[in-house]
Amino acid sequence: MSSTAAFYLLSTLGGYLVTSLVLLKYPTLLHQRKKQRFLGKHISHRGGAGENLENTMAAFQHAVKIGTDMLELDCHITKDEQVVVSHDENLKRATGVNVNISDLKYCELPPYLGKLDVSFQRAGQCEGKDNRIPLLKEVFEAFPNTPINIDIKVNNNVLIKKVSELVKQYNREHITVWGNANYEIVEKCYKENSDIPILFSLQRVLLILGLFFTGLLPFVPIREQFFEIPMPSIILKLKEPHTMSRSQKFLIWLSDLLLMRKALCETPHLATKRNFEGHCSCLVVSCYF
Repeated sequence: MSSTAAFYLLSTLGGYLVTSLVLLKYPTLLHQRKKQRFLGKHISHRGGAGENLENTMAAFQHAVKIGTDMLELDCHITKDEQVVVSHDENLKRATGVNVNISDLKYCELPPYLGKLDVSFQRAGQCEGKDNRIPLLKEVFEAFPNTPINIDIKVNNNVLIKKVSELVKQYNREHITVWGNANYEIVEKCYKENSDIPILFSLQRVLLILGLFFTGLLPFVPIREQFFEIPMPSIILKLKEPHTMSRSQKFLIWLSDLLLMRKALCETPHLATKRNFEGHCSCLVVSCYF
């Protein structure tokens, strides 16, 4: 390679790096700033499962009472097309009855067991007296001003449409975020109602990481507004370390190194403040550009 070619190559690379760093720090030079709808430092996962039975009205009421900034919940749809708040489609774990929510009418749903294992805490259990599976509209009616993160648990067009209708009915587009780790579900959510902020799917999270580590992130517009990623190190707290192989521990360490980076979470293009999800193993970040 001639010295002239090397000069042009280094100049191009240097220009790219400088431009990337400048845009990373001042993204409004290229992107229009998004309106910040709401900010939550404390998000109660499943209503704060671990303190009450998950996804129950009692759990949501307790979370709001202690000052949570946002409720996180999961939705399914019944046979008679009622949107219910439940993490599992099959109710064996939560109720002891081996039946799917979609196969029953709302009035036929069995009650929760009085005590449930906390899935993200080793040897942890929660209990409570409120064992009824609530409707999503009940949560909206009880907490009209509380931001809610809705996880659409199944790829069901009717469910997505019904949730969108409820959000519009209760005038909650500005304080609701929805989505799923599944890319197709998030795309359907956005297509159904683009006024409701969406979460990053797993596919998009991986894309963001690739863009970040190659310096391309500042050049790409971001449609999503909430960056929700797992904290890999939590796995070590859920399992006995001595039962894990070296390769498994290495993968967890590497994933933690790539995902839990201060520079990524504090990137102005992606966020200005980190939001930690209460009682869960996720990092939630708001996207402002």
